[in-house]
Amino acid sequence: MNDKIAIISTVVNFELYSKTSPLFPKNINHYVIDGRNGMHGLASIFYIFKKLKNKDIDWLIMADEDVIFKNPEKTLELVAYMKKNNFQVSGVREGGIISHKPFNPYAINTFFSILHFSEIEKIFNKKEIKKNQYISPDEFKDDLSQLSMKFDTASLYEPYYCFYFWLKRKGFKFLYLNVDTNFPADDITTSVYVPDGNLLLHHTWYARAYGQNIKHTDRINNILESIPNTDKGDFSPIIFKDQHFGWKLKMKKNFTKIKMKLNK
Repeated sequence: MNDKIAIISTVVNFELYSKTSPLFPKNINHYVIDGRNGMHGLASIFYIFKKLKNKDIDWLIMADEDVIFKNPEKTLELVAYMKKNNFQVSGVREGGIISHKPFNPYAINTFFSILHFSEIEKIFNKKEIKKNQYISPDEFKDDLSQLSMKFDTASLYEPYYCFYFWLKRKGFKFLYLNVDTNFPADDITTSVYVPDGNLLLHHTWYARAYGQNIKHTDRINNILESIPNTDKGDFSPIIFKDQHFGWKLKMKKNFTKIKMKLNK
């Protein structure tokens, strides 16, 4: 067991998670955040750093339940590559490489991300991160010339962008992974590759629709059935849940509505 590397999933669909999680990387600790009460995105990131504080985790893999690992062993190879080449953050751009995500290419979509957790934990500051939900023109120097899809460098579409902007402004080095959408008979799924060109995983999207919508359920099942039936192992993830988050979220929404009415 590699105690220095862990994987965490924010899960809204535990039926899907029960089918995809056995394909996750083995011999590392597995954690779950129960997101059925509305916790996701930035709130989930903050909760991750709260619950995993001082657990002596060096590298943290974030993977949603609609991620299906094709070659999970490549994840640990990716961590080794990041160590060797001094990358502290990796994942898939939120703009420029996926047709239905024409947003900010400097941020990473949280469906899959690897963090040098121990280094980020040293300076983690929730209040400071929240102040980073902005973009200054020509601030970041990424070469975007090879991006084939639409993107918007000024986009603030997702509230969690501030976390990745904060990391970039702190000087953390990003590794952006290549993708394609060529999965047979499926124009939705995104396939993600490691730097040597090998396939790592499929991201199916629409986790909430699994078991509810026939199209997406069948589509995801087809992908699961395409993975070789190997020994998937057995494990019991450690599950975290903020019992009061749903109530706090509701109160926050109500307060916002009242504030908007008063300002009319």
